[in-house]
Amino acid sequence: MISRPREANDYPDRVIDCQEAMEPGFQAIVDCMLEAGWSRGETLRSLKRLIAADNMTQKENARTETQLAIARAMMRAGKPL
Repeated sequence: MISRPREANDYPDRVIDCQEAMEPGFQAIVDCMLEAGWSRGETLRSLKRLIAADNMTQKENARTETQLAIARAMMRAGKPL
């Protein structure tokens, strides 16, 4: 079971609490990868790349949503795209 934040809003140690909540799952992933024959270095590099790919995806999604919002506003205003 993953622990929930102590408060709904932001608080000083929220990121640390998130990290602590994530730690058992992270260790389980690493252990599974090692048991499957992957090295710790390969596993950690791959996790970093997955995080970087997710960050890029989130940025692209935000950019697309912004472009769509602009296009919708222009259409509502009767302006050509």
